Formats: sequence, C-alpha cells, structure tokens
Amino acid sequence: MIKAIHNIIHKNPGMQNVVFIQFFGLATPYFCQHNNSLKIKTMTTASLNNIELNELTAVNDAKQHCKATFPLIGAHGSKQLATVYFEIEPGDNLGSHTDSAEELLVILDGHLEATIGQEKGEVRKGEIVLVPEMVPHDFKNIGSTKARILGVFGGVNNIVATFDKDWLPLHTNVVDTAQL
Repeated sequence: MIKAIHNIIHKNPGMQNVVFIQFFGLATPYFCQHNNSLKIKTMTTASLNNIELNELTAVNDAKQHCKATFPLIGAHGSKQLATVYFEIEPGDNLGSHTDSAEELLVILDGHLEATIGQEKGEVRKGEIVLVPEMVPHDFKNIGSTKARILGVFGGVNNIVATFDKDWLPLHTNVVDTAQL
C-alpha cells in the first residue's frame, strides 16, 4: 500500500506540495520534500482552541442549546476511541440522551449540573465524569461563563447518540458519527 502511494506521488510531480494525505484511517503517509521520500505520519492532532463548531438548538426548547463537533472519530483515523467537544452557554443544557459507548467527560471550563441516570451532582473545571453506555445523561451550565467539555468514548471509533428531543438544524434526535 505504501509503495502504491509512493508511486502515485512520484508519477504526479504536482503532488510534491502535499504535506500529507489522509488515507482510510491508517497511519497517514506524507511526502517529505527534503529527501524525496515517503514517510509515515502516526500523530494526529486537533486544536480545541480554533475548531469549527456546529450550533444546535432543540425543537421547541431554546435552552437545549450547544455548539459541538467530533474532533476525532473513525473518519479521522481513530481505531478504538471517538471524541466529542461541546460548549454550553450559562443557563443552557445539552439535552438528555444516551450514547452507544461508555463516555469519559473532561470539564475543561465551567460549572455544570450533571444528571447521570437518576443521580445529580455539580462538576467544575478540572473534573471528570464517567457515563456508562446507554445511561441517560444531561449537563446544564449553572455557572456564569461558557462551559467547555471534551468527551472521550472508549473502545469504539464511532458512536450513536440518541437525544430525547430533535435538534435543529438537523431535524433528528440521532447523531451517528459513522454518517459524518
């Protein structure tokens, strides 16, 4: 496979300006201009500081509102984990939902009320929350600043989240990262 990519690069001199090529979730090959050779890129990064977010609001519930994206999933080369990053403004909540995999949430900023199954508790910046697979959960921002959360799903590279309410502009309550 690497030889095939190497041949493609050498047969297409215009590709010398390509820094790297995403290739079906495998270690990413890229062309090294310094010594005309093919290298393997094994590190994948995503900046949460300047990532493009999708704004979502629930149908008939303006307080179920967040901005979110999936910075690392199977489509980006992940084999055994998936991530979600979301932001919630003060007074807003994420919305009750279940996920098809266990999720570890890292509270990067903010003060939230977490509801996991029948339990409620407060979480703040620097804390983590474990949500079992298929257990309903929700997060409400009870602080005075925007909350920033990173969720990590173990053992899978795609997840299905099923919310109680439909999201706009999606017009569905299901988010399936395999479809992204």
